[in-house]
This record gives sequence, structure tokens and C-alpha cells, in this order.
Amino acid sequence: MSLVYDDDERMLAEAARGFLEQNASPAALRRLRDTRDADGFSRGLWREMAALGWAGMLVPEEYGGLGFAHTGAGILCEQAGRTLAASPLFATAILGATLLREAGSAAQKKALLPAIAEGRLLCALALDESARHDPAGIALVARGGHDGFSLAGEKILVLDGHVADTLIVAARSGGAPGETRGLSLFLVETDSEGVAIERTVMVDSRNAAIVRFSGARADVLGTLHEGWKPLERALDIGRICLAAEMLGVAGEAFARTVDYLKQRRQFGRVIGEFQALQHRAATLVCELELARSAVLRALRAIDEPDAALAPLASLAKAKAGEAAALAVNEAVQLHGGIGMTDDFEIGFFMKRAAALRQTFGDSYFHTDRYAALNGY
Repeated sequence: MSLVYDDDERMLAEAARGFLEQNASPAALRRLRDTRDADGFSRGLWREMAALGWAGMLVPEEYGGLGFAHTGAGILCEQAGRTLAASPLFATAILGATLLREAGSAAQKKALLPAIAEGRLLCALALDESARHDPAGIALVARGGHDGFSLAGEKILVLDGHVADTLIVAARSGGAPGETRGLSLFLVETDSEGVAIERTVMVDSRNAAIVRFSGARADVLGTLHEGWKPLERALDIGRICLAAEMLGVAGEAFARTVDYLKQRRQFGRVIGEFQALQHRAATLVCELELARSAVLRALRAIDEPDAALAPLASLAKAKAGEAAALAVNEAVQLHGGIGMTDDFEIGFFMKRAAALRQTFGDSYFHTDRYAALNGY
């Protein structure tokens, strides 16, 4: 098992980094924030990403996608983390495409996956119902039968929910909150009657939404009562890609800090010569390399048919979260007073790392999950 990129993967990383540095830099995120952009991302830029094949990275070739290995999706996420690129890449091209691929019927895949690959369809997963990530704790109820279902309840922290065309909603068609049986996935059009969406802007200037359902019509995605298995797999793939993005955030924050240590002078010397700061930088290098190994191992495991994905996903998410928190905290501290100002971009990396750590389970959630999966 190789824990380094091969030639094709390195080429993808270099091409993605060059494109994002030119078109989706932290300065672009600042403009989106300061102008209170209605979408929170550039639709023109998303069309360019789709033209490059990014929207169809995880869509099978038979549906117009690239059918690329999941490591490619992780590479895109890592490079997006380095530039803080705001786009529907995660919500649509990773979560949406994975859920449709894993759970959808043949007709649903044929109808929706090509639209995702072409960049025409935006999706969002409506999952959590409280501030604490708890996939099995879903209480939102789906009522109905053969003639259709309706949803009643509320979802929060729906990533890109206010720009989505289609929502993939996890709802309870049986069982009780806390149980994995009786969970189903549903497709809901955002312009349907009975759907109310309230945009919320998070600390990292990204989009989320509160979605309220009051009798909204819903179509079953795949098989009724069988939503847990594809949902759990899609969440694990999403968690690994979030971990990859945290690697990018941490790596860029560290690179900027090292550059600053080489330039800032104090007492007649560049501060990078001070041994105490060198020790802190060396510690961070080790933590980042450990996190990178965990993330790349998890990415490789997604495409291995017999791999135990869940513990690897939790390990990657927890380790990358800890490394990212250390990297951005050290970056702000080592930049001194200017690191605390909004005019300086390093704070944007700290905010993004904080949001990524919480999304789909923080380090405490995944440490506990990893222990439980290993019999503790």
C-alpha cells in the first residue's frame, strides 16, 4: 500500500492547485464575504470546474463522469483547502454523487448523475437535527406509502442548502431515534410546496441552511427502510474528504508561517533562527505527516472492496482535525499581533479549520467511534 501520490495523482494535484490559486484564492473568499454574495460562491467558476471534470470525479463513466478513484476527490479537497476555495464541490460532487451512486435506483442514477457531472444540478444532504452530529438520532418523520411520502420536521447545518436544486433527506420511515433500522433517504425538490429554507452563514463565511418541512412531497431514494448503509458509507467518504481538506488548510497555514519566520526580524535576527520556534515548527511537521498518512490510507481504502472503512474514516477525521487545529493556532500565534487582524488572511484558515473539525463529527465523536468499532 503506497502512501504517496503516483504520477497521475501528482499531476492532478499540481493542475488543481494552479487553477485554484488563480481563480479561487483567499482574496476571492473575502470578496464573496464582504459583498454578501447571494450564492456564496461563483457559479461561473463552478461551471469551469465542471468543464475540468471535477463535478463528475466520482460519477461513473456510464453516467458521463470520470469514474476516478476516490484519491482524486481527496486531492481536489486538499487543494481547495489550501486556497479556501468556496464551491459546491463537497456538497454536490462528493456527497450528492456518492449518495445517488450508492443508494439510487437505475432510473434515479440515469436522471440525476449526468446532471451532476455536467454541473447543472446542485445537491445538499439534509441530515443533522441538532448541534451535535448524530446520524442515528434522526427524528424527522416520513409519512405515506405507495402514492408518495411527505416530510414534517426540521434539519439544520445543511451545507449549501440554500443554493441546492435537490435535497437528499435522511428521514425516519420506521424505528425510533437512536436506531439505524427504519431510516430512509428521500429526494425533495427545493422549490416544492412545504419546503422553507433559511440561509445561515457560518464562521468560515461558507453556506449552510436551516430547512423546514411541512408536508413536503418526497420520493424515496433507492429502497425504503434501507437508507442507513448507503448513508453511513457516504458520510465516511465525506469525512475522509473533509480530512483531506483540513490537510490543505493546515499545510497552507504552516507554509505561510514558515515564510513569515524566515522574514520577520527581531533582535537583529530572523525569528526562524530561534530554537524554540524551530522546535514548534518541527513538531508540527511531524503531526502533519502523521495526519497525511492517515488520510491517504483512508482514501485508498474507499476503493478496496474488503477494507474496513469506518475506523479508517474516523481515524483520518480525528487526526486531521487535531493537526489542523494545531497548525492554525500556531500560525496565528507565530504571526504575532497581525495574525489576529481580519486584514491578514491567516485568520481565514483558522475559521475554516474550526468549521471543518465540527462537520460530520468532531475529534471527540470520532475518537469515541474509533474505540467502539475496535471493541472498546
